[in-house]
Amino acid sequence: MPALPRRRVGTSDVEVSLLSLGSWHTYDRMDFADAVTMIRTAVTAGVNLFDVGVYGMPGKPPVFTDVLWGAIMRASGIPRDEYLVSAKLWIEGFDDERGFRPQLRNAFLRGGFDHADLVILGDLRRADVELEDLVDDLSGLRRAGLIRAWGVNNWSAGNIRRLQRIAEERGVDGPQVAQLKYSVARRSIADGEPFGRLFAEGFTMQASDVLEGGILTGRTDLTREVGRDPGGIREAITRSAAGLVETAEKLGTSAARLAVAFTLTHPANVSTLFGATRLAQLEDNLAAVELVEQVGADELRALAEPFWADRGVVDPEGP
Repeated sequence: MPALPRRRVGTSDVEVSLLSLGSWHTYDRMDFADAVTMIRTAVTAGVNLFDVGVYGMPGKPPVFTDVLWGAIMRASGIPRDEYLVSAKLWIEGFDDERGFRPQLRNAFLRGGFDHADLVILGDLRRADVELEDLVDDLSGLRRAGLIRAWGVNNWSAGNIRRLQRIAEERGVDGPQVAQLKYSVARRSIADGEPFGRLFAEGFTMQASDVLEGGILTGRTDLTREVGRDPGGIREAITRSAAGLVETAEKLGTSAARLAVAFTLTHPANVSTLFGATRLAQLEDNLAAVELVEQVGADELRALAEPFWADRGVVDPEGP
């Protein structure tokens, strides 16, 4: 299998693989040795970006998937300069005096790394945080060599514009990428005009939640926590999953590979993020790149049209 293509994140100097691996509800469900084998296989295939978040929240049971990831990377023997780390920063934990630095240091401690190539700000759910403070703090982290570039997770196009204007006024780098829910079912935001204008100017995206927690592979009995359900369309997605499986079978492929391949047809998508807990899942998803070449982007988008569940339901502006 040829090495995965790499794409530039916005106007930054960060170049990421077309496919990337996430950590949420993955490594804590795997045999350790199997996880090491899977990571080595991914890197050999060209994966260079790992999304690592500290997902423990106050009042909830502690989680350790990021700690496990750090141990897996050490056991794999892969040098740090051969892969990139994308870390999550949560607005809820932004400190008025110390900013994001305590969060970032904690992520470093837990994951066993000393800088993040990319940081992604979590959903904007606090009204008492000034966007100017976020831009200033992130600019300081970049000057200190703790991060290389930054982006946002599921922010509205309007708020991304605000961040860009603030950064331009201050003469610093603004957000480079939006991690957006994007799949055959959830297309309204990433395919909408507000984000289309941002993308036309060089802004980029990372597709996430591309398999809807496994539902789009045909596994409609949820066995783990999955992401939010904007528009309340998950039931409709579940009902359509069998049709996606059937469409994939007609192509001689799997529903997972077809779903991942669809996300690769978006011109602004620099990397599709997915989680895998088995080597076979990883290999199936990696083969999505070849599926795009075999079937063609236009045909894949046409085949996915019947499964677009949030059309006319979710505001393309974003949350």
